[in-house]
Amino acid sequence: MRATKAFLAALGVIGACTSPNVSPAPASAGNATWAPTWSPSPSATALRPSVGTQDRVPTYANATIREIVRTTIGGDHMRIRISNEFGDKPILIGAAHVALRDKGSMTRAGTDRALTFGGKPSVVVRTGAVVTSDPIAYDVPQLGDLAISLFLPDSARTTTRHALGVQTTYIVKSGNHVDATTFSADTTMLSWLFLTAVEVTNPRVTGTIVAVGNSITDGYAATPDSNRRWPDVLARRLLTSNEPVKAVVNAGISGNRVLTFGAGPSLVSRFDRDVLMQPEVSHVILLEAINDISRDSIDVVSADDIIFGYRQVIDRAHERGVVIYGATLTPFERLSPARQAKREAINQWIRTSGAFDGVIDFDKVTRDPNQPNRFLPLYDSGDHLHPSDAGYKAMGESIDLTLFRKKRS
Repeated sequence: MRATKAFLAALGVIGACTSPNVSPAPASAGNATWAPTWSPSPSATALRPSVGTQDRVPTYANATIREIVRTTIGGDHMRIRISNEFGDKPILIGAAHVALRDKGSMTRAGTDRALTFGGKPSVVVRTGAVVTSDPIAYDVPQLGDLAISLFLPDSARTTTRHALGVQTTYIVKSGNHVDATTFSADTTMLSWLFLTAVEVTNPRVTGTIVAVGNSITDGYAATPDSNRRWPDVLARRLLTSNEPVKAVVNAGISGNRVLTFGAGPSLVSRFDRDVLMQPEVSHVILLEAINDISRDSIDVVSADDIIFGYRQVIDRAHERGVVIYGATLTPFERLSPARQAKREAINQWIRTSGAFDGVIDFDKVTRDPNQPNRFLPLYDSGDHLHPSDAGYKAMGESIDLTLFRKKRS
């Protein structure tokens, strides 16, 4: 009965005055421009299984999810974005709160704030839709941790997620605990669920850098809960330097491909959503194609096919006045000679074609000079495809920060 009332309230059938927990009118951010401080790319999990088989996608009801977000830029107002893009029915967010994270799933006392949606504490996110919370005045820290807590009163199948979070999400399976300082989780996972952005206002921000790619951008094999992906390293360097302030967004999806569906929509199909639609986007770093080369059982592609895909997104970036840098593909010694030849041809084109606005040579930074198809041992996570923490650090530290001063007319 309680869940039904919450659902009706979100639809506006029950008036807001019936709830004692209604938040005051949302703060106005005025004419300030929003910028993303964090925004992972969502993708779909499995379709519903056939009758009689087990559903591997968790479904939660009367449960609270606490998701940890590492900010890049800080700000004085904030809002969140929730997506049901890949859902097959509406989901109800019964309540949403933000707080500064203390440690683990705990939040810092006195920092918890309720978020609202059109002035109401709950919202229905329709099938395939995205909703944005009302702005609130909030002191969002630069390079700090936020805890975003969502209460799911009715059955919600977690189809829209960022599967490889490399960050622990905490779940209490019974009750509304969005405002709890101590959050005693019943289970955890390394994915972000439904939450797809935290945006802030900050007059000092001069643009947004989007790192787009596959698992090597997503941070596969990095130590969980440590923020050691190469875009994390880049963000820390930028925001502790004297360079103009820019947000850094990680738009990596593990298993992603340039041309065809892998894990999540292909680069050419998601480029507008995940890159060009980011607020204040000014620069892009593209590192992608190793999955097209190494996993060609579905669609065998040539180096020229990949280059065609690159040209498509380069042209779309340039049409919007966005600077786009090509990053060379890092070593993968398990590739066959034919696949290695494709990787080398693609890297040669990135370095010499002049199609990109510049080159970030991750291959040169991470390879063993004596065996160029391999990582330096220190930079190898052990699977010979994904970098170690030291490898990600070397990649992030190799990027010339002055690249992000460049503008397109």
